[in-house]
Amino acid sequence: MRDFTQRVVGSGYAVVLALAALLLGTSLAWPLEFGVLDAQQSVLLRYAPPPVRKDVVIVGIDEATLQQFAEPFALWHGHIGTFLRGMALAKASVVGLDVVLPSRSFDSVLPGSDAKLLGGLVAARPLVPVVLGTSADDTGQPLPIYAPFVTLAGAGGTGSLLLAPDADHVVRRFNENLGAAGQPIPSLAGQMLRKLNPRAVPQPGLINYAMGGFPRYIPLQQVNQWVDAGDVAPLAQAFAGKPVLLGSVLPFEDRQIQPVNLAGWEPDNGHNVPGVLVHAQALRSLLNGGLAVQVGESWVVVLALLCSLLWFLQLRTHTAIAVALAFTLISLGATSLLLHHGWYLPVAVPLLVGLLALAGRWLLTALLEMGERRRLRAAFAGYVSPPVMQEILQRRLPVGLGGELRHVCMLFADIRGFTTLSEGLAPQAVIALLNRYFEQVNQAIHGAGGTISCFMGDGVMAIFGAPQSMEKPSVAAFAAARVMLEALQGLNAELQAEGRAPIAIGIGLHVGEAIVGHLGSQARHDYSAIGDAVNVASRIEGLTKELGHPVVCSQAVVDELAESHLFTDLGLQAIKGHSPVQVWGWKPGPLYCGSSR
Repeated sequence: MRDFTQRVVGSGYAVVLALAALLLGTSLAWPLEFGVLDAQQSVLLRYAPPPVRKDVVIVGIDEATLQQFAEPFALWHGHIGTFLRGMALAKASVVGLDVVLPSRSFDSVLPGSDAKLLGGLVAARPLVPVVLGTSADDTGQPLPIYAPFVTLAGAGGTGSLLLAPDADHVVRRFNENLGAAGQPIPSLAGQMLRKLNPRAVPQPGLINYAMGGFPRYIPLQQVNQWVDAGDVAPLAQAFAGKPVLLGSVLPFEDRQIQPVNLAGWEPDNGHNVPGVLVHAQALRSLLNGGLAVQVGESWVVVLALLCSLLWFLQLRTHTAIAVALAFTLISLGATSLLLHHGWYLPVAVPLLVGLLALAGRWLLTALLEMGERRRLRAAFAGYVSPPVMQEILQRRLPVGLGGELRHVCMLFADIRGFTTLSEGLAPQAVIALLNRYFEQVNQAIHGAGGTISCFMGDGVMAIFGAPQSMEKPSVAAFAAARVMLEALQGLNAELQAEGRAPIAIGIGLHVGEAIVGHLGSQARHDYSAIGDAVNVASRIEGLTKELGHPVVCSQAVVDELAESHLFTDLGLQAIKGHSPVQVWGWKPGPLYCGSSR
């Protein structure tokens, strides 16, 4: 059995390793990995956002802006020019336009509009670096912007608005290698970083969406009102020395799916947020310690292998649940702490491997225990009382099926003169009588915690002290004998009422050491005992008729009993194959004693 269990456990662990390899080597776990990462970022954003030293200010184009500015958006050159003049007055550190400027002049439609935007660029050029956002064609190459605008923006004055969504269309990463064959295309956030630090080389990585908490925006029309009024103080207070992004926060334009909802002003809009927030959060990450760095895949493999070792924990149900909860909380908590400090450890696969290992081993243990319970139930069914059987099945009572030396009291009983009694009865009546008698014997023995080893014709052999250990098994055996005789009185009353002869029994008791266990073949065996104690008890039972006592026991039994004064000294008795034995007799009824000890 042990070898079988070890083989099954080994095979199960191989299955766990195969599942781990499947999850690590394929994209099956990506949705779960993304879900865990998004949940961690959401929790950090809400409860423990990493602080920022250099925050990004968003100037938003909202519905109120559209109502205030009458022209179509393509003709907003003058409004954008006013905004740029305001940034120059406020001395912002860098400005990025998350709006796509046209590839040609619209002066023919709105005369002087180009000049107003050019004027804003001229005003900003010596004071504030400006990066113009560019859209891209199907190959990822930037689409052109009207040349005079690009010229005034200067070198590095354009940045792609392309983003790098994952397979589930959620933008989690900053990556400038989006051109054909992975060629780098400078991004809006990347170019703004380079304007602030020409030596910066932004690398691909995870955008830290928890960093800085929920951003806010200042409406474009508010900024332009300050500029038109020459009110420099609020401009300086809002923008001085800060990176600024201008973009749409409209509910129907330039929307991107983020892993978290940074648009606090749109609580019911899910994760579909304005694209300017993605660029702002990427720039936040780049300016404040960099993007979240993903640890190498080898670490994930090692962690998954370590988690797979949970397979070897053999736990009960409640303990397994507690360990699974603790393992999950510790794994998520530790990796969330790493993410808070800028390190991303993909934990979903190791966590899943660990939970599968725990659940699988719990299931295997449960199945093996079910098999063991069936084996024990089959081995002890009919021998022991239901409470003792429950103790055995719940493993609170150790049992040795292979044989062990135990201190036991043996009880032998048979019906006196049963051969003569049965000669006058039909076979069916004989069996019916025996079954009525044995039913009462069974209840008496099991009620005292004894184990019925076997029924032998009209006789019974019982063990007290195995498999359930007893400090004084003689006490339980004598109690069972008394109940048997009391029950026999009731049975005899029934028999006499039926016009049938009563029956008498003799019971022999002896206590000592015996080897107990399952005796027999694989197909047929009994839970029994062998040894001198068994032989002596059997011989003592044979003395009951000639000594005139229904219960006869050895000196060793009487020594364990508190009721020794109720016994009659029957002296030394010769028994076959053994030296003479001191025996004592007991009869039911009022205080009965012959000679006392």
